[in-house]
Amino acid sequence: MESYRKELWFNTPTRRAYVNITPEVQACLRESGIREGLALVNAMHITASVFINDDESGLHRDFERWLEKLAPEKPYSQYDHNGFEDNGDAHLKRTIMGREVVVAVTDGALDLGPWEQIFYGEMDGKRKKRVLVKIIGE
Repeated sequence: MESYRKELWFNTPTRRAYVNITPEVQACLRESGIREGLALVNAMHITASVFINDDESGLHRDFERWLEKLAPEKPYSQYDHNGFEDNGDAHLKRTIMGREVVVAVTDGALDLGPWEQIFYGEMDGKRKKRVLVKIIGE
């Protein structure tokens, strides 16, 4: 069995963002040379997410509205976590959106459904964060 590891780095200019990282993960898969196996893609920060969904701007706005209803950013004082930081909401949003995805690798390609794309979800941006891509297989 072969193993491949790479870190992808992101620094979004906004507090929250949804970045389609499918092309970067596909490039990692090509670089790995693995034809059959599994690809793990996970956020390495507690206020960032990796998830699979449709790349549709209306849906991204829906995510934003829904997450703000569940864990509004302000007032900052509503979160016990907020003291030295103001990102209590980002921790909760990340929990809802998920930490990682695992995608089957079949015949050298990510085995995604027709509309599925892999996203990096930033919940507390404006600083450098990383995503781990780990691919195992043959």
